[in-house]
Amino acid sequence: MNSRILLAAAAASMIALSGCASNPSNAQIGTGVGAVAGGVVGNAVFGSTLGTVGGAAAGALIGNEAGKNRDGR
Repeated sequence: MNSRILLAAAAASMIALSGCASNPSNAQIGTGVGAVAGGVVGNAVFGSTLGTVGGAAAGALIGNEAGKNRDGR
């Protein structure tokens, strides 16, 4: 069950990033990578769907901010 959620999150991230008409910005890449990494960590720590979704949301937020900082340079 958990591996299905993780696979679905990874697939959704890849589809979202591949749908860009131009090269994705660092903020977009950071959001996708952060969401996947956060989902994996949230699932490992909490072992529930809520932990996976919460980790993905937190990871996306952190990844987006880190990407924005890199875009600003």
